[in-house]
Amino acid sequence: MTTVLITGFGPFPGAPFNPTTPLVKGLAKLRRPALAEVKIVTHIFATSYAAVDSELPRLIARHRPDALLMFGLAPCARWLRVETRAQNTLALLPDVGGTALRSRAIAKGEPAALAMPAPARRLLGAARAIRLPAALSRDAGRYLCNYLCWQAALAARKGPRIAAFVHVPNIARTPRRRGKERRFTLDDLTQAGGRLLAEIVAAARR
Repeated sequence: MTTVLITGFGPFPGAPFNPTTPLVKGLAKLRRPALAEVKIVTHIFATSYAAVDSELPRLIARHRPDALLMFGLAPCARWLRVETRAQNTLALLPDVGGTALRSRAIAKGEPAALAMPAPARRLLGAARAIRLPAALSRDAGRYLCNYLCWQAALAARKGPRIAAFVHVPNIARTPRRRGKERRFTLDDLTQAGGRLLAEIVAAARR
């Protein structure tokens, strides 16, 4: 049995709706041959540093996942971004509870960045296979998404050997086009997420 922990985030200042919440819930319901003998555990983090600090270690200790597949919202993005690095830096922005960390470094004395232990190019190919715009990214930002990337990359040293993070764009609540630009829908994200999940499972089994 392969266990995958899939996570998203709740709302945060400037983003009262976070599409990663329904995305994660939708992925938990997928039934595909590639997901046979797979245990899927889902979790939605409150967009707070305290939630990540307390809940991520507890989830890993309880479920002992073989892989993490994490999603976060990049409100201004127009494509999926497969993150390849976690930056050891913060923007000192307050989280959903109003808390801002007091240091610009997540962990003093640690490297400037950590590589995400994930098959990034395979994940990129999986997203592009259904003709959705996607790219590799070396910058996960300076907020909670990057903070989770950092903590997950550290956790992977002794726990799950795969930790992947994907930023998603905001979505249209109903399918529509704005000019010539097609906006992502929840169905788009779910299709892409299913492909990403299957690739994560395959990598965990190699």
